[in-house]
Amino acid sequence: MFPIQTSTLPESLAEVTQPEVPATAFNVGTVAAVRGSVVDVRFYRHLPPIHSLLHAGEDSRIVIEVLAQRDAHHVRCIALTPTEGLARGMPVRDSGAPLRAPVGKGIVSRMFDVFGNTIDRGEPLAGVEWRSVHRAPPALARRSTKSEVFETGIKVIDVLAPLERGGKAGMFGGAGVGKTVLLTEMIHNMIGRQDGVSIFCGIGERCREGADLYGEMKAAGVLSRMVMIFAQMNEPPGARFRVGDAALTMAEYFRDDEHRDVLLLIDNIFRFIQAGSEVSGLMGQMPSRLGYQPTMGTELAGLEERIANTDTGAITSIQAVYVPADDFTDPAAVHTFSHLSASIVLSRQRASEGLYPAIDPLQSHSMMATPGIVGERHYALAQEIRRTLAQYAKLKDIIAMLGLEQLSPADRSVVARARRLERFLTQPFFTTGQFTGQAGKLVSLKDALEGCERILRDEFNDRPESALYMIGAISEAKAAPAAKPEVATHAA
Repeated sequence: MFPIQTSTLPESLAEVTQPEVPATAFNVGTVAAVRGSVVDVRFYRHLPPIHSLLHAGEDSRIVIEVLAQRDAHHVRCIALTPTEGLARGMPVRDSGAPLRAPVGKGIVSRMFDVFGNTIDRGEPLAGVEWRSVHRAPPALARRSTKSEVFETGIKVIDVLAPLERGGKAGMFGGAGVGKTVLLTEMIHNMIGRQDGVSIFCGIGERCREGADLYGEMKAAGVLSRMVMIFAQMNEPPGARFRVGDAALTMAEYFRDDEHRDVLLLIDNIFRFIQAGSEVSGLMGQMPSRLGYQPTMGTELAGLEERIANTDTGAITSIQAVYVPADDFTDPAAVHTFSHLSASIVLSRQRASEGLYPAIDPLQSHSMMATPGIVGERHYALAQEIRRTLAQYAKLKDIIAMLGLEQLSPADRSVVARARRLERFLTQPFFTTGQFTGQAGKLVSLKDALEGCERILRDEFNDRPESALYMIGAISEAKAAPAAKPEVATHAA
């Protein structure tokens, strides 16, 4: 497995590649108090601005960020690196600048931590510029008002919850239902068809996932158009809280300077909210509902509003959203919903039935699924699919109690259509081929719509349901043998 560093703690200040200001400009203070990741610093000359980076400890190993100015001489900071060895009275140096991220052509195909250090053990960075991670969203006058569909090659998404170019899509689900696998599949499908750059931002994820993703993208030959940035779950909350801003700074460079489309994948946006909650608690703020920070809405909006479609390019974001205890009324899920143009909900029940991707077609939705954007045919077909699946969901209790034979002929036809639609909307993934032994399938929107339309017209009643399971285009179902009449009738 490709090795990945397990800590962002540098051995010396030289390895923290944030640009430095001249020594004569240093503003030096002393540590007044240390409480875990929260550090109070006293300055005698002048207070550093909010978001300034401070360095402390031996060889300036400890990096902290100013979050509040308490009075005329004290600032309260959050540590971005572990604070072991920090004590009262130790000198603290103001760097005179905020946290910065590297941008430029040289960052492509590399893997970074929150400080902009490369963690892929490659060559040193060259020809890059450093920009502050704290940037304002694009002005409304620069934003594009044109709505375009962003095809993924995944049937159930393109048909029922189409994504928007320059929009934000969320993948909601509990632990182990396939969020990361679906994100990885989208990278594989889109990077070869889109003339742009993909940026993967891992917030509070496992180092194993970063190593696996790096290896997969390198083996697929698409690393030359990817940038990866990680803040792992063992790092302090300050680092996890800022890595999303660093990833967006990189994305904004490709959109605004190089006029390219950017696919920004965030795994997991809940960890950003969670890190903000930890920072808020450490700073002594009064918690809000269910223990979340009172500033959650503002912090999430500050990140999400930077993702936009402008006159020079678009940042299309797909975000995995962990849902605590599968509770979609959790404040983290509710606040995230409000920023999205498409919501893809993963169902644990569908995963247990082997229907992958385990996307719930009745809970997933998209603002793009209107006649004016996707067209009358696509809209009408999507509505008919939802209606058929909803009727089947209502009939499941009757089938469980009385059996399929007690249904009317019309209801049995609905059940047959719905079960075939459910199986047709499954799809083998390229990224799971090594585990399933099935080659991945990339399905165009045209083929996906044609398949659903023909199933709704009962063209495949003579085929077993298994013939539609884990296939690509509907033409692959014709290769299966015809179903026996009694089997087709009693399938439930």
